[in-house]
Amino acid sequence: MKILVTGFEPFGGETVNPALKIAQGLPRQIAGAQIVSYEIPCVFGQSIRTLVQAMEAEKPDIVLCLGQAGGRSAICPERVALNLSDARIPDNAGVQPIDQPIAPDGETAYFSNLPVKAMAQAVRQAGVPAQVSNTAGAYVCNHLMYGLLYHIHKRFPQTRGGFIHVPYLTEQVVDKPNTPSLSLEQMLRAVCAALEACVLHTQDLHAVEGAEH
Repeated sequence: MKILVTGFEPFGGETVNPALKIAQGLPRQIAGAQIVSYEIPCVFGQSIRTLVQAMEAEKPDIVLCLGQAGGRSAICPERVALNLSDARIPDNAGVQPIDQPIAPDGETAYFSNLPVKAMAQAVRQAGVPAQVSNTAGAYVCNHLMYGLLYHIHKRFPQTRGGFIHVPYLTEQVVDKPNTPSLSLEQMLRAVCAALEACVLHTQDLHAVEGAEH
């Protein structure tokens, strides 16, 4: 089994992105699965093209994309991606789509086919806060997750894929009072646990993971 893990380059004025540090810092094998990592540009359109090229080259069984969600306090496996780009800030190419569909021929939304509840439970069992998220936002993270699931639906039906949002690194919040963060060690441990859950669970748990937001 092969798992493709992606992480975004820094964006929004940050000099680091925990998603990329995690992707690059993972062991080469987890639960018997080979891990390969790719850097993804934080750019609408180009991010999806880069991911699809990686999928074509690597032919992974599972794809897990990682993204930074500054302000969140937990590791968040995302349940759903919307067919919408509505950027609060420009991307790294200066593009800022407003109320734009990602794929005119795509569904309104696609659900992750990874075991998001099992992933959240595994992360908590590894000693790191986690919760299933029902919104991936409307920036490049949602854009990439939607693109991944769209192409799984259209071209790669045997592939499983999804997205995890991670908090800021502790070093990123030195000048951001009262902003939650996790250490890189915690986030690496969390994503390793989530990936192991992906290997072990082809079907998700029937468990309470609902949220009010």
